[in-house]
Amino acid sequence: MSQTPHRTPQIAAPADEQDLPDGARHVARLLAGMGHDQSIVLLPATGKTSAEAAAGLGCEVAQIAKSIIFRRAADDTPVLVIASGVNRVDEKKVAAQVGALARADAKFVKEKTGYSIGGVSPIGHVVSPVTLIDEDLLKLASLWAAAGHPHAVFNLTPKQLVAMTGAPVVDVALRD
Repeated sequence: MSQTPHRTPQIAAPADEQDLPDGARHVARLLAGMGHDQSIVLLPATGKTSAEAAAGLGCEVAQIAKSIIFRRAADDTPVLVIASGVNRVDEKKVAAQVGALARADAKFVKEKTGYSIGGVSPIGHVVSPVTLIDEDLLKLASLWAAAGHPHAVFNLTPKQLVAMTGAPVVDVALRD
């Protein structure tokens, strides 16, 4: 993957935290508490898919740090995989790390994370998930992650993502 420099999106960040949807406001407060200096950006169109988010931000799809929730079959623990937007997640690789997986439907995602699908942030979940970070994200200089709402994202570095989540960096990508 290429090292694409951060390009400033053609979107103005909200001037005030009160302008953010509830989920994004929650993430903004968490980020501020962590000393993160990047504002949450609201996309004019949905960022539910990596391609949509990248188009709205003017970045490569690989720079989208998508949050995918699985359910660990043994105990219904949420499993969060933060993957590069260009990668499909290999469920067998994830299961080898955390145990057998089961489907996580929209209700499960909302109950366990507090966020709707398409807006799942890597931080601030209702139930702390078992988290894995895609090793391919560490090849990039700049990432964009969901900020608690399908239209909200925030910029960070791979190093910041690892520090915020405390998650191991592993190979989770489906390879041909």
